[in-house]
Amino acid sequence: MSDAQLVLRSTRVITPEGTRAASVAVADGKITAVLPYDAEVPSGARLEDLGDDVLLPGLVDTHVHVNDPGRTEWEGFWTATRAAAAGGITTLVDMPLNSLPPTTTVEHLRTKQDVAADKAHIDVGFWGGALPGNVKDLRPLHEAGVFGFKAFLSPSGVDEFPHLTQDQLAQSLAEIASFDGLLIVHAEDPHHLDAAPQQGGPKYADFLASRPRDAEDTAIAQLIAQARRLHARVHVLHLSSSDALPLIAEARREGLRITVETCPHYLTLTAEEVPDGASEFKCCPPIRESANQDLLWQALADGTIDCVVTDHSPSTADLKTEDFATAWGGISGLQLSLAAVWTEARKRGHGLEDVVRWMSARTAELVGLDNRKGAIEAGRDADFAVLAPDETFTVDPAALQHRNRVTAYAGRTLYGVVKSTWLRGERIVADGEFTEPKGQLLTRDH
Repeated sequence: MSDAQLVLRSTRVITPEGTRAASVAVADGKITAVLPYDAEVPSGARLEDLGDDVLLPGLVDTHVHVNDPGRTEWEGFWTATRAAAAGGITTLVDMPLNSLPPTTTVEHLRTKQDVAADKAHIDVGFWGGALPGNVKDLRPLHEAGVFGFKAFLSPSGVDEFPHLTQDQLAQSLAEIASFDGLLIVHAEDPHHLDAAPQQGGPKYADFLASRPRDAEDTAIAQLIAQARRLHARVHVLHLSSSDALPLIAEARREGLRITVETCPHYLTLTAEEVPDGASEFKCCPPIRESANQDLLWQALADGTIDCVVTDHSPSTADLKTEDFATAWGGISGLQLSLAAVWTEARKRGHGLEDVVRWMSARTAELVGLDNRKGAIEAGRDADFAVLAPDETFTVDPAALQHRNRVTAYAGRTLYGVVKSTWLRGERIVADGEFTEPKGQLLTRDH
């Protein structure tokens, strides 16, 4: 490691081979070696001794709604990436909707990139959108470097991003399969949603009944059928229904290329504990019962669910009304995702290595960044989070970096304090103090 400019040393470094005491050498923003703990530090290199704090690869969150430009009062690249950095996330991939314009053409992608360029505290990539009528735009977006394409199978909640019918899904998926792209899908069937009771009002039980599990299960079954027919690569977003797990497991056994994510709120919050009128807990699909949650954890453990991402979907506080039918649906989770998942994971007998696999390694793999991100090994970007896993904190909304400090985790005591976050070998946040933005804009294969 004679060329090392920086050495980070910890008694607990999470590597692909396991957790061990090690010294991690960094030069020119890359990890050059993972060496024994007591390896000699070359002259001229700076040593950062982290003691017993855990050094883990920066998290890769592939499901974030930044809403910038157009609805920047909801979030924005400056605030979203600061919140992410504070939570140990060093890479995010921005969803194509809730910004104006949505990322559905190359021109719109360029607009988004121009806005993000000087505001990103962490690395940022972009999903494209698959809408009715934009099949012609999919290949150009792919060639411009989006990581894949988002589609809704039921109304998205914003008029400028309509959902696909089954025929439109087939057209878009056929085009995406022609260049071996990835379609990521909000899978709820609109017919099942329409048939469900729509009470409105402040009772969470009524909202839960309005988004039944069979809406997810049916949409996932339809997606699997389309993927089978077209030999396409598909990804199920924010799985909340455990009833769909056998369908997914069978599709995997069949050899279909289907991956699945779930979210911290489905793994840590339960329907039974949501107070009436507390729409900070509203998201679609919804937070379900504790027995359902247990099965999601089981599926994470056995690999049926690949990864955990935030689906950070903020809004202004006034849109979080007490009527679950009209309140904006979305959970703000960027800054708290690592701590929330780790708190529940440790309770259920999982280790930090599992959390890193779900929230860094597999998310990097999902978007093809696993040659650069998602692990502490030579050749990868020197992106790190430094975590005190046994320290706790109580969530104070005022301490969040999100633009709108509405959180379903308010008042909860969580394990895992992020002491510092590093991007390409530079510390970008420590003890609540941020550097100027150092993030880069990422494209597929670049």
